[in-house]
Parts: sequence; C-alpha cells; structure tokens
Amino acid sequence: MLRFNYLTTLLILFFAATKLQAQQPATPLAKPADSTKSVLTIIHADRTSNEKVNDSTELTSVVGHVEIQKEKTLFYADSAVLNRKANTLEAFGHIHINDADSVHTYSDYLKYIGKERKVYLKKNVRLTDGKGTLTTQDLTYDLSTKIGTYNNGGKLVSDKSVLTSLEGVYYGETRDVFFKKQVVLVDPQYTIKTDTLQYNTYEKKATFVSPTTIRGKNERVETTEGYYDTEKKQSYFGKRSTIYSDSTTLTADQIINDEANGLGEAQGNAILRDLKNGFTIIANNLKSNKKESAFLATQQPVMIMKQEKDSIFLAADTFYSAKITALKDRTIPVVRDKQDSLASNVPDSSRDRYVEAYYHVRIFSDSMQAVCDSMFYSAFDSTFRLFKQPAIWSRESQITGDTMYLFTGNKKPQRLYAFENGLIISKAGIRDFYNQVKGRTINGYFDSTGNIDFVRAKGNAENVYYAVDDYNKYVGVNKSSSNSIEMYFIEKQADKVKLISDVKGTTFPMNQVNHEELKLRGFKWLSDKRPKSKYDLFGN
Repeated sequence: MLRFNYLTTLLILFFAATKLQAQQPATPLAKPADSTKSVLTIIHADRTSNEKVNDSTELTSVVGHVEIQKEKTLFYADSAVLNRKANTLEAFGHIHINDADSVHTYSDYLKYIGKERKVYLKKNVRLTDGKGTLTTQDLTYDLSTKIGTYNNGGKLVSDKSVLTSLEGVYYGETRDVFFKKQVVLVDPQYTIKTDTLQYNTYEKKATFVSPTTIRGKNERVETTEGYYDTEKKQSYFGKRSTIYSDSTTLTADQIINDEANGLGEAQGNAILRDLKNGFTIIANNLKSNKKESAFLATQQPVMIMKQEKDSIFLAADTFYSAKITALKDRTIPVVRDKQDSLASNVPDSSRDRYVEAYYHVRIFSDSMQAVCDSMFYSAFDSTFRLFKQPAIWSRESQITGDTMYLFTGNKKPQRLYAFENGLIISKAGIRDFYNQVKGRTINGYFDSTGNIDFVRAKGNAENVYYAVDDYNKYVGVNKSSSNSIEMYFIEKQADKVKLISDVKGTTFPMNQVNHEELKLRGFKWLSDKRPKSKYDLFGN
C-alpha cells in the first residue's frame, strides 16, 4: 500500500512539472543586478524555447498569443525573442502595447531596449490615447516619459480633425502632440498650414508658434502665435496677426474670436478695412459681432471714409456700427428731398450700414472739418447728423447750429443744413472782421471741389457784410435783416449777399461803428476747436 502511494505521488509531480514548464507562468527573464531595474515577465505564450548563442547570450523565443509585462505596461505579439541578460525584447506581428490603460500602441514590428526603456516600432504604427489616433511607419516610444517620436511622416486623427507632418513628438502625460515640418491640420471648417504646431488631443486645441496660415470658407488668417480650439471654435492670434474675409481685413496685435457666439475682439492698434463699404477703422480696442454684422471701436478710434482724392477722417471716444435694417426700436428721420421712409425701403447690402460716434467727435477732410458731441451717419442716405454744439468749417467759413446735417454724394460734401440758431461766419480779410449770416435754418451748398459756394438763411434772417472795392479795400459794413438771405462765394471768399423780402438794414462807414457790437447773437469764433490736419485726430 505504501509502495502504491509512493509511485502515485512521483507520477503526479512529474506531470505537474511538465505542465508547469509548458505554460511558463510569470517567470522573470533575468534577475537584474540593480533591484530598481525594470523586469520583463512572460505572462503567456503557446510555445517557448531557449537557445544559448554563447556563454554570455541566451535567447528565449515565444510564439502564439504572446503576452509580456513590464511594470504597468503590457506587450502583446504573435511572436517575440527575449535576451535575458541584455533585458531586450524583439516582437513580430500584431503588436499591441498597453501602457497603463492610458496609451495604446500598435505595429507590425517592435524592439524594446530595457537599458534605455525605449520601444522602437515599425510598419503600420498606430498610437491612440482614446481621444486621438496617431499613425506613422516609424515611432520611438519612451516608457519612462511616455513620449513618442516620429521623423518620417505621420498623421493624427482627432474627432473630425486630421493633422499631418513630417516630424512629430507625442507627450503621453499631457496628451500634446508637437508637429514639425509641413504641418497641415484639416478641420471641417478650416485648413491650417504651418511649420510648427502643438495639438492637445483632449482639449482639441491647436497652438501656433511659427508663421501660420488658416483658411476657412470665407476667410484667411495669417499669424505667428496663438491657438485655435477646434471643438469650442474659439481662437486667439497674437504678434500682429491679420484676418482676411470676403470684403474686410482686420490686423491687430491680438485677435480673439468666439465663432459659436459670433463674437470677436481685436486689441492693440487694430485696423479694420471694409472694402465693400469703403471705410477703415483704427482703434486700440475693436469688438465685433458677426451675427449682427456690428462692431464697437474704443480707445482712441479713428474712422477713415475713402474718397477718390479727399478722404474723410473721423475721431471720437466711441464708434458703433451695424445694419440699418437691424434698428428695431429706433426710426431714422427722412432728411433727403423726395426720399421715401427708411422703414418702407430696405437698402441694398452696400448701403445697409450706419455709424454712431459719440463724445468729442471730430471730422477732417482737406476741404471740410467739423466737431460735435455725437454723430449718426447713414450709408442709406449718405448723411452725417451732427448733434450738440456742432460746428462745420469750409475754408474760411464756419457754420454752427443746434443740430446739423451734412449731405454727401460719393462721400463728398454736397449740402449742409443747420436748424435752430443757424449761424455762418466767414472771416473778411486779414483783420478780425467777420461776414455773418444768421437764421432759424441755414442751407449751404458745396461746389465740386468741396468748398461752400452758396448759403441761404431763412427765418428772421440777419446779416453782417463787409463790402470791399475792386482794390480789395473796405468801403463799409452792412447790417441788415430779412425773411431770407443768400450769400454767394467766389474763390472761397464771400462775394455777394442778396436779401429777400421785408428787408431792413443800415450801412456804416468802417471808422464809425463798433465792430464788436456788430457780432450777431450766438457769435463764437471756434478756430481753436477746428482740426488743423488729419493727424490731430490721432492720439490724445
């Protein structure tokens, strides 16, 4: 009985040992001299064989459903060869690296060098972190730093975005990919081309650090610094970037856009050129709303309305512009003769625009200058409406009133209309004598060169006129009143005055009158407020 038990026990141990050798469970390849050194461990293989190459080298070959572990990293392959002493691994076919369940890498060939803790992969390489997939033909992956590098072209697919480049570095800890050389990002809405770009697969954000071109359906961006969030559709461009669209160009030190809400902001010497509407805005802060086709310019803004020869320059504390058709709670009074109401006529797109300017408004052109507290300009009727102590100058003439309208055609002054306390003052010669016309309303008409050549005052009209002879010598001064007064100009100077209906007046010799007492009620010579050049509009 004892003999039977003894033989049975030997047979059980023999078969158990044979089975154990075939399965090779969790056996270290080699015990490293340094206890801190990482160890490769065979978890599974269908077949295993050992080959001693020489006294210092012994190779272990594993075939079939190979699974090898190093710390938190798992290697899978069809077959593999391990060098026990060198702590290296070479694997073939259907390779899969599971790095702590965070980064997965696939390829047809793998070589792992334990001393460097690096994996070299070739052929059909694919790396994914769950948010993006990187494909290439050659990849070096550092298990210690979780950094992957390729130098022979690669492609990253993240949701609907596709990135390609000749070189790239993947950072597993931050989920950033650093692309270099011939970088192209194709998004459903944009195509980005640059030489260097950083992309985060979790945030889906592309960061630019070199000259970059972004092309969309209707616009193009030129920048050297910034980022574009492909998921949130938000962007930032720095270092003097430019956005080109169908008819506008925006350049600024910094440009911020939120496409989802249609909002944008440009900071630092922002320049917006609108070719369609023929104007340019310069400001240190420029906010825009694409959905409403509106913008708000602040911080020393200047607006330039382009003309053939004599552009109009405007400055104010604030400019706001939007579509006339967007005005729902406000009505624009009809000021043109024979013009239908704006409410019943929708202007074409090139005329569907208004501009508001408020506080310290100043206007300059070579032929005409103006100041007021606030202004409203409508492209539909090409009219500037000037409010609160407005004044307009044309050569030697100054026109004031409670409210004034300046009518233009092709952005050139055609007529001005001052109502309530209208007063035109024109300097008579080099002395402090002033020709004056006052009325409840004043209409002034400009010639083709932009100079006033005719003025008509109505309603309790008054006039002070200094007459000169053929030798340009003063012969007297006339003060008169009538229902209507007309003044004609030649070569920028008052030349003739015509009084119409209920005329009353007196002519005084020059040396028999107090010229200060001849000044009409409301007289103010405002030359100190007159812009002397377009450069007066820039700066403080």
